[in-house]
Amino acid sequence: MSKPTPISGFPEWLPPQRMIEQYVVERIRSTFELYGFAPLETRAVEPLDQLLRKGETSKEIYVLRRLQEEGPGGDDALGLHFDLTVPFARFVLENAGKLKFPFRRYQIQKVWRGERPQEGRYREFLQADIDIVDRDTLPAHYEAELPLIIGDALGGLPIPPIRIQVNNRKVCEGFYRGLGLTDPEAALRAIDKLDKIGPDKVAALLAETAGASDAQAKACLALAEIRTDDASFADAVRTLGVSDPLLDEGLAELVEVVETAAEHAPGLCVADLRIARGLDYYTGTVYETQMQGYERFGSICSGGRYDNLATAGTDRFPGVGISIGVTRLLGLLFGAGELSVSRSVPTCVLIALPAEERRRDAGRIAEALRRRGIPTEVSPSAAKYGKQIRYAERRGIPYVWFPGGDGTPDSVKDIRSGDQVDATADAWTPAAEDLRPVVN
Repeated sequence: MSKPTPISGFPEWLPPQRMIEQYVVERIRSTFELYGFAPLETRAVEPLDQLLRKGETSKEIYVLRRLQEEGPGGDDALGLHFDLTVPFARFVLENAGKLKFPFRRYQIQKVWRGERPQEGRYREFLQADIDIVDRDTLPAHYEAELPLIIGDALGGLPIPPIRIQVNNRKVCEGFYRGLGLTDPEAALRAIDKLDKIGPDKVAALLAETAGASDAQAKACLALAEIRTDDASFADAVRTLGVSDPLLDEGLAELVEVVETAAEHAPGLCVADLRIARGLDYYTGTVYETQMQGYERFGSICSGGRYDNLATAGTDRFPGVGISIGVTRLLGLLFGAGELSVSRSVPTCVLIALPAEERRRDAGRIAEALRRRGIPTEVSPSAAKYGKQIRYAERRGIPYVWFPGGDGTPDSVKDIRSGDQVDATADAWTPAAEDLRPVVN
């Protein structure tokens, strides 16, 4: 067998990195549940016509095919999901009669996307999503709630500070309508490329795809330049001299988002009117999130309001959602050496073996400690105590337990400080900070 090599875009974390990932996921999960979101996991595959509802191209989808020959079949019409929003919308439509609305769900699950791998971008990755959907109408206050949840979830982690950039598609569309542009969606797609191609090329694109005059393109770019960390963006927009009822509605909603976030966590949100989120189904507030010092890699948490994604016939379930790119976030930080864990194994206590004949005795001690929630393992061999202690040191295990005998009590040693005390498995407790690995 030839030596195996990694597959580009499919990360495999080492145990310390995996423990960090689990810590991050648990923090996110517990925050989501504090806000009343219920867990959900949808199937890994979806019909291609469902996956393509977001306007993505089929080349990004991993198509499912059977290895055995079964003749012509429908497997080529299935693909691995590349995000969690489309599967969730399908789930809501299928299960609407069983759900209580407004329905709040979280989903932490792998997705697959056939894009070119690069730093912070993968073909297989973990996302953590929340969505709120309701039947027929969804109040705008939910759009102001989502940034607070993300701020709490990520703000409690040992990662660089985040800043959530927010905009509202109604602001953009209403502004373009007020300018007289007949294809606001084309203008929005052009503005979405501003960071990639720059203002001059975006102006040319606005003329080509949205039919914008020089003056209209200049006004579109002026709108995109507005960025404030308070509600003053609304006055800045009005000074551009464009009016439209949809614009007014969007500004009011965006003011609510920014002011609510400022009250909850000052500095968390900034109104950035160049944020467009190129996907066609967004209809209200949109979000993008950057980590301080990692802005060049783009957003690590995105989403927005959608009114028509979960719709079939007369059934309509508008929603708002946001997704944390867990693998993306961690991949960037692992690559920069930013995150570490206090030990490479969960083990808190190693039970030393005086002799191989006493392995069962050691096992009983370990079981007693585990029943009390203390992660414990038994030494792999009855080597000299010095060698067993070095085994614990190499793995970062803080305590070694020495079974007593012939009337002598058990004792436990903190191998970092050298302190050693008599102990019993039904009473001794490690320092709280030593019970589990600590992520830094």
